[in-house]
Amino acid sequence: MSRSNLISSQGYQRLQQERDWLWRTERPKITQSVSEAAAMGDRSENAEYIYGKRRLREIDRRLRYLGKRLELLKAIDPKPDDPSKIRFGAWVWLEDEHEQQRVLRIMGTDEHDLHPLYISLDSPMAKALIGKAVEDEVQVMTPRGVQLWYPLAISYGQPKGWPQQALIEQPAQSFLPPDQAQKPTS
Repeated sequence: MSRSNLISSQGYQRLQQERDWLWRTERPKITQSVSEAAAMGDRSENAEYIYGKRRLREIDRRLRYLGKRLELLKAIDPKPDDPSKIRFGAWVWLEDEHEQQRVLRIMGTDEHDLHPLYISLDSPMAKALIGKAVEDEVQVMTPRGVQLWYPLAISYGQPKGWPQQALIEQPAQSFLPPDQAQKPTS
C-alpha cells in the first residue's frame, strides 16, 4: 500500500527535529555508553553492552527511515483555494445516518497520531471525504459494510462553535524526554 507524501509544515519540522535529536544527542550518548561497557571486558554477558548495541540499531533504523521519508515528503500549509471543499488539513464536523456526530481533521500519514481527532489522509474515511462539500452524502466502506456520513461544517482554522470535542487541543506527542521537550510555538 502506498503512502501519501503530504505533511503539514509543523509535522515536517517535528520529524526533522526528531532526526536531529537522534543524530546529535541520543546516538552519541548511547555510543559512549557502549564504548564504556565494551571496555569492561566480556561482552557476551555484559547487559549494558548488549542493550546499548540493540538501542544503537534501533536509532540507526529510525534515522534511515527518517532520512528516506523526509526526502519524499512535501510540506504544505493546509489553506486550499476552495475552502468549501474537504481537502488535506481540513477539520470536518460529520453526522452519520444514525445522527451520531464526529469531528476529525485530515492530516498526513506521518502525523495522524499527534492528536486524537486526526486521521490519516490514506484512511478510508479521508479518501471518501476528499473533495466533498457540506451536506454531500459520503459513503465509507467499513468492515461492517457501507456507512453514510454527511459533512455539517468544514474549517481550515481552529473550529469555533463546534461540539466541545472539536475544541480539544492536545499537544503532539514528543519524542524528547520530558525535561528536554519544548513548548509548542503558535
